[in-house]
Amino acid sequence: MEFAYTMQGDYLIPDLALPEEEMHIGKYGMLRRTYLKNHRKGTYAGLMMSGKLNSYLIEIDRIAKERIEIITAKLLESNPAPDKTIDPMGWTGHMNNLRRSAEESVLTELVYS
Repeated sequence: MEFAYTMQGDYLIPDLALPEEEMHIGKYGMLRRTYLKNHRKGTYAGLMMSGKLNSYLIEIDRIAKERIEIITAKLLESNPAPDKTIDPMGWTGHMNNLRRSAEESVLTELVYS
């Protein structure tokens, strides 16, 4: 393993830098990062030092979104929504409740565990 060094005064300082990756971390990835930072400091530090934190958070975000969609679809099958053309406010409220229920279960089992 070769390192580049910079001379500062009488000392050679290694030129270390994390790889710069321009990635967008979504809502659930950000929530997971905050949870790890506050409650799982060892895991957070390990992922950060290995340079895998951003890819891990992006994967968590992707999985969480997929799970929410799947759970919402299953809940919709068991609890059909009112007709959107007849009762748009009832349909919106029903869909929001289903989505929040799905989101709560995903947050509990994936983000805050």
